[in-house]
Amino acid sequence: MADDSLFDIDDLSKIRVLDSETASKTSQLKEECKEFIDKIDDFQTIVGGFIDLMDNLSKEVEREKLKAIGARNLLKSMAKQRESQQQQLVGLIHEKKTQLERHRLQLQSLEKTEAEQKDFIDQFILQK
Repeated sequence: MADDSLFDIDDLSKIRVLDSETASKTSQLKEECKEFIDKIDDFQTIVGGFIDLMDNLSKEVEREKLKAIGARNLLKSMAKQRESQQQQLVGLIHEKKTQLERHRLQLQSLEKTEAEQKDFIDQFILQK
C-alpha cells in the first residue's frame, strides 16, 4: 500500500498498525529477548549453584581452620606441660641428689662411729 498510510495489510490479509517488516523485526526482537531472558535465567541458576558451592566450601574451610587452630593450641599446651614437667623433674633430681649426698655423709659418719665403737670394744676386751 501507500507509504503514508497508518495501516498495513500483511500477507495473511490482516490489518496491521505497523508495516509487515517492522512487525516482523518486532516479533524477531521479542523472540531474541525471550531467548536472552532464558539465558539469563540459566546463568542465574548456574551462578546460584556456584555461590551455594562456594558457601559450603567456605564453611568447610572455616571448620578445618578451627580444627587446625585447636590442634596448634593443643600442641602449644602440650609443649608447655612438657616443659613444666621437665622443670619439675629437674627439681626432683636436684632434690634427690641433695638427699643422696646427705645420706652418703650420714653413712660416712655412721661408719666412722661404728669403727670408733669397734676400736673401743676391742680395747675394752683387751684390757680385761
